[in-house]
Amino acid sequence: MTTMSTESLSMTIDGAAATAVARFDVINPATGEPFDAAPECSREQLDAAMASAAAAFVDWRRDEPARRRALVTCADAITRHADELAQILTREQGKPLAKAAGELAGAAKWFTYTAKLEMPVEVALDNARVRVEVRRRPHGVVAAITPWNYPVSLAVWKIAPALLAGNTMVLKPSPFTPLATLRMGEILRDVLPSGVLNVVSGGDELGAWMTAHPTVRKISFTGSVATGKLVAAAAAPDLKRVTLELGGNDPAIVLPDVDVSLVAKRIFWGAFENCGQVCSAIKRVYVPESLYGPMLTELGELARGVQVGDGLDADSQMGPLNNRPQFERVQELVEDAKRAGGKVVAGGQRLGDRGYFFAPTIIGELQDGVRLVDEEQFGPVLPVVPYADLDDAVERANATHFGLSGSVWSSDVAKAEEVAGRLECGTAWVNQHLNVLPHAPFGGAKWSGIGVENGPWGLLGFTEIQTINVAKG
Repeated sequence: MTTMSTESLSMTIDGAAATAVARFDVINPATGEPFDAAPECSREQLDAAMASAAAAFVDWRRDEPARRRALVTCADAITRHADELAQILTREQGKPLAKAAGELAGAAKWFTYTAKLEMPVEVALDNARVRVEVRRRPHGVVAAITPWNYPVSLAVWKIAPALLAGNTMVLKPSPFTPLATLRMGEILRDVLPSGVLNVVSGGDELGAWMTAHPTVRKISFTGSVATGKLVAAAAAPDLKRVTLELGGNDPAIVLPDVDVSLVAKRIFWGAFENCGQVCSAIKRVYVPESLYGPMLTELGELARGVQVGDGLDADSQMGPLNNRPQFERVQELVEDAKRAGGKVVAGGQRLGDRGYFFAPTIIGELQDGVRLVDEEQFGPVLPVVPYADLDDAVERANATHFGLSGSVWSSDVAKAEEVAGRLECGTAWVNQHLNVLPHAPFGGAKWSGIGVENGPWGLLGFTEIQTINVAKG
């Protein structure tokens, strides 16, 4: 398979290419070696991007029909360049090329869906004396910071609603996966007015500059809980509005009436999609004692059957972990689980001697209190925990600071729905997991976030309310 060079990729500031004096290496996780470099945004360049976004906001906010047309044009541009973007994405992120193509298709879908959302004026009161209307206004300049697991799609989750609402944006991708986002910025600067979308790249220092920048009125961040707390603290002195989509330790609860042979595969891929690097993936499974052995057997067979390899290889079903720190964390959690008495049913070790490949791993004979059960592993490892009492399983599932999502599995849908309603999380699925749609709000409870993304609810998160109170006489 041929690959393209991305050495000339630039940042986008005020609708034009922006290079940098310094560049930083981008690692291919399939090899563990640098394959490219990205520009390191300077403080002066960030100031220029913010000034450009502020200037563009003046006109951009005024023409809603033009904004809707622009989002459709963005979708078309992404689709035209999907093959190119998917290849860049696989090389820097690691996911199989077919999954990267799916991410690009999803990004285009989010643009076209969002373009059709409405922001209606609501009438709170209309009588002989007064008419009171509730309108939605854009914040201004939005700072968006995105993670490395789904760099393009999660950027579009922010770009599309923010721009439709009338905001302008400065976007920073993760330094582990900056290239596809930089290329997307190059593509979209040809279809958006100058300054409406600025894309800069750099490390943690750049993120700190962005969140504290006086021009920013709204921050949309997706990433870890620890960094999300820093973002919230940085926003507080200036009372910037924030949307934080943070981590999860999502439980799946299996009820005693399931057919293990029917649900095991769906549970497996609910945990191992994108090499387990999904904030809302299944991170722990609670299984009734009567089904515990069969479930371990089925999940173990599925894990051993997965083809792990370079995402550019057509046969690969699962790629590597994205970066060395995450690879080392997964190794650490597995070794800790072994020391705690966990039984490795499948996997449990790295694959090969180069890159960040780790075998899909199923571990049994663990209980709450072990790090692999209590913490978010964000990798291809799944602890399977037995339970004797359903109420106890629900209590244990909820006994965490996390609250992003969860799922319940049963042949009795009504029963499963009742149990799902008891989970303390933003999204509770029944007999499925990871069915994320543009139509439905996505966000977390407790430490898993503030606010939501997607659907009309996510759109309204990029607005503030203005009440217009008009006397009639």
